[in-house]
Amino acid sequence: MQVLIDERAEECLGTEMEDVIRAIAADTLAYEGFSSECEVSVSVVDGAEIQTINRQFRGIDRVTDVLSFPQLTFTEGEIPEKNENGEIVLGDIILCLQRAKEQAAEYGHSLKREIAFLTAHSMLHLLGYDHMTPQEEKVMFQKQEEILQKAGIPRA
Repeated sequence: MQVLIDERAEECLGTEMEDVIRAIAADTLAYEGFSSECEVSVSVVDGAEIQTINRQFRGIDRVTDVLSFPQLTFTEGEIPEKNENGEIVLGDIILCLQRAKEQAAEYGHSLKREIAFLTAHSMLHLLGYDHMTPQEEKVMFQKQEEILQKAGIPRA
């Protein structure tokens, strides 16, 4: 699996948080039994940039923590796009470091926990999960927690 990280925020994630993103992305794929070689792109941005993207693609003019842009629709018979290395392109994750730090403080846990949570959440979106209904939300949030428990990053 290839995780491409593009840091566009003024403040950088740092190696430890990049490692967390890569590990949780891989853990999510393993949890879901996704064994194909794949690529995920993660852009780390500031509040202004994610607000612009949120407005442009979702019509919501505010800062958010993370956005996910899946490349696969998981439609039967769909032929997934592959990169030059033959890896399936799962999609793009846009993560707002500023908002992740704020949420870690709000929830009283570490930045590592917040980054791990946002990564698992976004990876599940890339794999076709959503939380538009109460049942979908229950399934998705249970999966997130199980992934983080297995990774040794439980809710504090």
